[in-house]
Amino acid sequence: MTHPAVSVIMNCLNSARDLRAALDSLMAQTLEDFEVIFWDNGSTDQSAAIAQSYGARLRYFRGAVTVPLGAARNLALAQARGRYLAFLDCDDLWRPQKLEKQTALFEANPRVGLVCTDTEIFDGRRVLKRLFAEAAPARGRVFGQLMERQWISMSSAVIRREALAGLAADGCPPGEGRNGGWFDESLTVCEEADVFYRIAHDWELDFVDQPLTLWRVHGANTTFRKFGRFADETLRILDKHCRLYPGYAQEHADLVALLSRRAAFQKAVALWREGRNAEARAAIGPWRNFSRKYRLFWWASFLPGCLFDVAARVYFALPAGLRR
Repeated sequence: MTHPAVSVIMNCLNSARDLRAALDSLMAQTLEDFEVIFWDNGSTDQSAAIAQSYGARLRYFRGAVTVPLGAARNLALAQARGRYLAFLDCDDLWRPQKLEKQTALFEANPRVGLVCTDTEIFDGRRVLKRLFAEAAPARGRVFGQLMERQWISMSSAVIRREALAGLAADGCPPGEGRNGGWFDESLTVCEEADVFYRIAHDWELDFVDQPLTLWRVHGANTTFRKFGRFADETLRILDKHCRLYPGYAQEHADLVALLSRRAAFQKAVALWREGRNAEARAAIGPWRNFSRKYRLFWWASFLPGCLFDVAARVYFALPAGLRR
C-alpha cells in the first residue's frame, strides 16, 4: 500500500449522519488497491470515531483549524500517494464497480487526465434525477464543451496524478503555480469546476456511462441563493484563463462571451432576489434577446423578488428544450 493505484480524498466537517454509509460504499469497491486520505476539518461530532474505526487503509488527518473546503482539499491532496486521485464527499455514495471501471479507462489511454461517471441525485430515499439523462457528455479534448455545460459531479471525478501536478509548478504551494495551482482557495462555489476546466484545457476527458455515483442533496436546493457569488467567481475564472493561456480571448472568443453572459445572468438573479428589479434588468439587458431563458427572466423580473423561488420551480419543471 506504499503507492496504491488510487488515493480517495474525503474531506469531513461534522458528517457523522451519513459518513458510515459513504465509507461502506467505498470499502465495497471491486478495485481494492486504494487508500483513503480522510481530512477532518475540525469536526465536533462522532465523525472522527467513525472514520478511525475503518482500520489502516484509512489514513486519518485532522486540521488544527477549520479552513474553507478548497484549502482542505489541498491539504488532503498533499498526503496522497496514488497514481489516481478520487474524491468522495462524506454524504455521497459509490456503487461497487466505480473505481474499477474508471481506472480501466485511464490505463487504456495515457492522454486521459480525468474520468467521471454518470451521477444519480438522491435525497436519501429516492433518486430525483440523473445527470446524463438529458444529454450525454463529450469525450476527448472537450475544454469548450465542458465550459458550456459542466457535467462532472465532484464525487464522480477521478484525476490522473500527472494532470493535477501540471496545475502547479514544482515547488509551488497549493493554490499557486504556472497553471493556477490545485484548488483555488480564493473560490468558494466554483473551486471544483475551476480545476475541471483547467485539466480539460490540457488533457482528454472520459466518462463511464453508468450511474456509479450517488450525490445526496439535503432539503431545498440553495444554488440560486448563491448566484451573486457564482457571478463574481465566473468572471474571476474568465480572468484567470486569459492570464494563464496566451491568446485565449482570440482563440476562445465564444467562451469569453459565454462566461460574460453567464455572469450577467447570475448577477441579475441575485439582484432580483434582493428586490433590486431595475438593476437586475440592467445587468441582463445586453443579453436580453439571446435566448428564451433570458427573455423569460427579463419579464419575470417585473414581479416582486419574493416570487423568485416560485418562478424557479416553474422554470425547472419545463422540458429541457424549453429552458434554453
